[in-house]
Amino acid sequence: MATATISPADAEKLTKLRSAVAGLNQISENEKSGFIDLVSRYLSGEAQHIEWSKIQTPTDEVVVPYDTLAPVPEDPVEAKELLDKLVVLKLNGGLGTTMGCTGPKSVIEVCNGLTFLDLIVIQIESLNSKYGCNVPLLLLNSFNTDEDTQKIVQKYANSNIEIHTFNQSQYPRLVAEDFQPLPSKGNAGKDGWYPPGHGDVFPSLMNSGKLDALLSQGKEYVFIANSDNLGAVVDLKILNHLIQNKNEYCMEVTPKTLADVKGGTLISYEGKVQLLEIAQVPDEHVNEFKSIEKFKIFNTNNLWVNLNAIKRLVQADALKMEIIPNPKEVDGVKVLQLETAAGAAIRFFDHAIGINVPRSRFLPVKATSDLLLVQSDLYTVSDGFVVRNKARANPANPSIELGPEFKKVGNFLSRFKSIPSIIELDSLKVTGDVWFGAAITLKGKVTIAAKPGVKLEIPDGAVLENKEIHGPEDI
Repeated sequence: MATATISPADAEKLTKLRSAVAGLNQISENEKSGFIDLVSRYLSGEAQHIEWSKIQTPTDEVVVPYDTLAPVPEDPVEAKELLDKLVVLKLNGGLGTTMGCTGPKSVIEVCNGLTFLDLIVIQIESLNSKYGCNVPLLLLNSFNTDEDTQKIVQKYANSNIEIHTFNQSQYPRLVAEDFQPLPSKGNAGKDGWYPPGHGDVFPSLMNSGKLDALLSQGKEYVFIANSDNLGAVVDLKILNHLIQNKNEYCMEVTPKTLADVKGGTLISYEGKVQLLEIAQVPDEHVNEFKSIEKFKIFNTNNLWVNLNAIKRLVQADALKMEIIPNPKEVDGVKVLQLETAAGAAIRFFDHAIGINVPRSRFLPVKATSDLLLVQSDLYTVSDGFVVRNKARANPANPSIELGPEFKKVGNFLSRFKSIPSIIELDSLKVTGDVWFGAAITLKGKVTIAAKPGVKLEIPDGAVLENKEIHGPEDI
């Protein structure tokens, strides 16, 4: 344990915290010990120090180009054998609050009236039907999304898919001033607690009993992805490669664009592949980290992990991922959340690799500007898969910036009579009180900025190409 390097003052904090946490009956013993372990690691300052000069660019053996993977076995029996070793796990702990929605983010309608969860279920169902396999779906919920998700999954009861839900840990927020748990201070509601990041997926799989159940069914690999990444679909080429090469862990990475400069990247460090996040970068090297020249790839958070390896490492308490301190404020009280990320676990697994995948495997919907992309003619949905329109020549998607009036899904939908055609759009920037009619086409570089206090309506059928619009006279 890291306690050895803790200062006497911090050791006293930890002792007081331990006795306060012991009295929190809302959480399990596993959660209590996991939380205390996390806090003691944090207080001991055991964070790994990165020596910049030791960072090396990973070779193609470590970050494998997708194009070099062996083709998928043509024999459907072989494909079925591969798929029967797989479990799909979606990180489903997030709420749709940033997009103005209540409940789990995965139930926001994305396209054709289908939600993230609908699309995921349809995809896995079509795989199971096509190959006669049984790929189960696991949803990792948080205490924020569990109750709603339990109700929602009932609608898939007659689907050709096994759905399992389980919860990530529930940890108490720490009051910054005295390092006591917020729920002990009388804040017993949901605000007193937090889910400690998706690094928690590994102990949660184990503690929930799901891991042993899956291993007993002959499952070998779990494909973990964010539920809002529409590009994170099962890929037989990747699964086949990992099984053939006995890779215990694989992170899908993809080439950085200027929009991704803050994303974590893979590096070779002291003979191991590991994730380097912007928070670990010394100030004097941040610009270098953001450059597309030196660090060309970033983490999509599509992860493939061997289930036996997870069991081995969790039992040995060996997954000591970097701790991400996340300061917050609850009702005027400054609190601290300590979190970990699943991607940072890569350095603890044997024969861990990255695979440099096409950008199409990273299509996250984080904001209404992303919804505009996927609801437009740039994408179609087939068997639950969101497919990009081949009519667009440019491999990059248009950049879209929508003002605060469009931030909430309800407002966004009401401001478009129908989603414009954007096949030939390079960039769109909208500010102010703008309303779009039906059958509009946007091309090139379009800026629409309504004057303050003035409603600006773009008429039905308008074709806007390389235009800057401030009023009806500019259309």
